[in-house]
Amino acid sequence: MVCQTIKTGIECAFMTKKGCGFNGGSCHQIIDKCEGCNKIIEYTTGKYCMIYPDPASKWAIGGCPTASHIKKDAKARDQKINPLKASKRAAHK
Repeated sequence: MVCQTIKTGIECAFMTKKGCGFNGGSCHQIIDKCEGCNKIIEYTTGKYCMIYPDPASKWAIGGCPTASHIKKDAKARDQKINPLKASKRAAHK
């Protein structure tokens, strides 16, 4: 349904005929860690995330998965190499 509380005119999964069904009855504003992200919408009541209704909860568990203003470390994506398998592969060459 279309939001009638804060993000008027935007489709919202939490909106029902009785009103907003999200925790607290409306979306929560962004926190300081969200500043600089390109997924922020500014309304008259404040700044809100387009993706998550409660951005603070995403940052509480380690970081927002859709944050566009933070670069991921390349080392975090590298896989660990099993030394036993590496030695077997080298022996076949």
